[in-house]
Amino acid sequence: MALIGRYNSLQVVKHTNFGLYLDGGADGEILLPNRYIPKDIPSEDEDWLNVFVYLDSADKLIATTEKPKVQVGEFASLKVVEVNSIGVFLDWGLPKDLLLPYSEEKRQMTAGEYVVVHVYLDKHTRRITATARLDRYLDKTPPTYQVGQEVDLLVAEATDMGFKAVINNKHWGLIHKNEIFKFMRAGKQEKGYIKEIRADGKISLSLQPVGQEAASSLNSKILSKLRDNNGVLPVSDKSAPEVISNLFGVSKGNFKKAIGALYKEGKIAIHPDRIELI
Repeated sequence: MALIGRYNSLQVVKHTNFGLYLDGGADGEILLPNRYIPKDIPSEDEDWLNVFVYLDSADKLIATTEKPKVQVGEFASLKVVEVNSIGVFLDWGLPKDLLLPYSEEKRQMTAGEYVVVHVYLDKHTRRITATARLDRYLDKTPPTYQVGQEVDLLVAEATDMGFKAVINNKHWGLIHKNEIFKFMRAGKQEKGYIKEIRADGKISLSLQPVGQEAASSLNSKILSKLRDNNGVLPVSDKSAPEVISNLFGVSKGNFKKAIGALYKEGKIAIHPDRIELI
């Protein structure tokens, strides 16, 4: 049986004037229309093709070699293309837009905006469906992350405390306001780091490496940049956070700690407008 809403490796069973038919197992033969037949990959009978399977406008299984922006079981930020009496329709990269039913909204949406959704397969209709109600698809398994571990983040929404983000497609995490040193918005994809896992299972995140090893790495990076620039950099503890972020990819607080440590070690001098190697 083909996995609807996901990539499948399916075998070619016959050619027709309008496309290839692929073996969908218990689902029978699945059409790959001519316009999606790859030109650089063998597609004769008994060859195998990697295709995405979904339902066409007539709710029949169809295959494509086009790449959607999200698969069933994943989270993504998608653009609203239409709102009508049926529901909210999202651009997910395929000709048939993705439906987000009104019952799956968290708030009213309008065409042109972006929304973070989870994509699932409706058990009754087998239709690929989106939901903005993310909680039911997260925190199902206990977190096993390590402090300092690098993770993939999808920023989901702003809160009074910072930004909630989906970690590795599995758990909720929070980027606290004091950890944010660059522009953030819902829908952004970021590399992040596990800062803390609390006793209640809640996870605090950082947008920069954490721990002593990370601090040592930043110190080395600052010294390296100084050597590459004749021992002088036009940045200091008085510089704007944006300048520091653009140069080193860290917050102003972490930068100040790093140059403070280098100053105490006698490796640099700190001036109001620059730092220098000693």
